[in-house]
Amino acid sequence: MPANQTPTSRAERRAPNGRSPHGAGWRTAGGLLVALALVAAACGGGASPLPSGTVKLVVGLGYIPNVQFAQFYLAEQAGYYRDAGLQVELQNKTDPELVTLVGQGAVDVGISDGTSVIPAVSQGIPIRYVFTVFAQFPNVVFAKASSGIATAADLAGRKVGIPGKFGSSWIQLEALLASVGLTESDLRLVLFPDFGQLAALQQGAVAAATGYANNEPVQLALSGVKASVLALPPASQLPGPGLIVSAAALNGPKKDALRAFVAATARAMREIEADPAKGVDAAIAEVPELGADRAGQLAVLQATIALWESDYTRANGLGAVDPALWARSISFMASLPDKLLAKPVTAADCTSSALLTGP
Repeated sequence: MPANQTPTSRAERRAPNGRSPHGAGWRTAGGLLVALALVAAACGGGASPLPSGTVKLVVGLGYIPNVQFAQFYLAEQAGYYRDAGLQVELQNKTDPELVTLVGQGAVDVGISDGTSVIPAVSQGIPIRYVFTVFAQFPNVVFAKASSGIATAADLAGRKVGIPGKFGSSWIQLEALLASVGLTESDLRLVLFPDFGQLAALQQGAVAAATGYANNEPVQLALSGVKASVLALPPASQLPGPGLIVSAAALNGPKKDALRAFVAATARAMREIEADPAKGVDAAIAEVPELGADRAGQLAVLQATIALWESDYTRANGLGAVDPALWARSISFMASLPDKLLAKPVTAADCTSSALLTGP
């Protein structure tokens, strides 16, 4: 979700807008330090006692509650978290907030772009990416099929809409262009700070735009327009959104609870993969407004499910973290002129498999 929007809680929802659940990412490396400086240590307060043996986890999802979080809703509604001895509090915040709050321990688990984790760790924010939710990078460039844009090379000289030169959309575009030997100077970029690039493309103001595989192309298809989708090739893949925890939590008193949370969430993902309608039902139960467009929500969820698995996760288990992918991505991001990394980091600095239970 766009990082410039105000987060909501479950008690104060806004209607979902169909955008991706993850954030726009860090606009600059300096933004990480500003965000870190603004967050104080987690505040204490009065709370009702938990049932004996129950561990409370605060879980931060993306900005707006929507169908793309169906696995978390299902795991809660079906009692998978409860059966694991957990009391889970779901919150909705932006990606940069979650990176900082998880690092501070104010939020136990968050969902964040892998491309946000790398610069954050390079700035000293102590987080680790522990479970891959999107095994295929969801950011894409899309166009109308009638535009004649079928490959990344076809973007040369064309108007391409993008929210701005920041976040996962920008990094994806840079990687996509690099895969065919192009750079930003080969395009005519049009900035849409209010994320209006889909409307601009529909109106013909741009030939292509950045977006998410489980959002804009789906919306185009639902409107009867066939989309051309340009995703990163396998050799240029970047780490997609996944679960993050603080580095300290990996050896802290909640380690077993965090592992149980990951396992319960994976169980719900497997069930939704087998029966997407179950995920839609869970999302509608959590966000009743979604019931007004059940067919559209199912289409978005099916496109989301398609991004949960890759060759690596199919061989190593749902949620597996691919160290080679992270190493390649760190090297690529370090090479960008944006200077996103404050200091060198490794895949081991950014990720951990300590909470995974295997295939």
